[in-house]
Amino acid sequence: MRKVIIDSEIFTQFPNFKRGIIIVKDIENALGNKRIKKPLNKEIEKRMKNDLIEHPFVKAWDEAHLKFSSDPHKFSPSIKALLKRIKKGGGFPFINSVVALFNYISIKYLIPCGGDDVSKIEGNLHLGFAKGDEWFVALGSEEKDDPQPGEVIYFDDKTLKVMCRRWNWRNGDFSKITEDTKKMVINIDGIGVVPQSVIEEARDELAKLLIEQCKADLSTNLMDRDNREIEIDL
Repeated sequence: MRKVIIDSEIFTQFPNFKRGIIIVKDIENALGNKRIKKPLNKEIEKRMKNDLIEHPFVKAWDEAHLKFSSDPHKFSPSIKALLKRIKKGGGFPFINSVVALFNYISIKYLIPCGGDDVSKIEGNLHLGFAKGDEWFVALGSEEKDDPQPGEVIYFDDKTLKVMCRRWNWRNGDFSKITEDTKKMVINIDGIGVVPQSVIEEARDELAKLLIEQCKADLSTNLMDRDNREIEIDL
């Protein structure tokens, strides 16, 4: 049975990292949903009124990136990138219902949120430091742009295909969630000053919305230094 695994070395360097997990066994992922679009746009309007780039939850990811020698100004953590987009007055394209809900939860709680199509992943879903033999093609691209040794990556440990570079900077194309995706693993991450209670609240709200809006069959979990591996029964 496959697992989600977080290397012990991650917790050596980032002892208070926690990852909320949602395991989706089945789902209906529509290309449009007004019931999702309305609260997302409302949250975007709310965030446009405040400059949250310096918020402690956002700065915590800047600090984490610096620790593994990634420049957060050049390679923005995902929540920072979303807030920058909002600050410029832009919204988000409605890719599909699940991705829209990721964006909603991210900007509401100011934390990274993402997921992967498990049917495209052959091995375990592994978070760890790159060795330099992994390979990566960014979302929407066809060009290889492989991770550097020491970079935090999320990868398929059988094929060495990378789902996400620089922890939460850029998603890989091969495991993207589409309207045809039925099985997925979703991550809601916190680090530094972000309390576990916030991660659990965000995870549980997202799970509730996926059930209500996408008829999802799912389960939830929480990963931390005392729970580094979980089985995914898909």
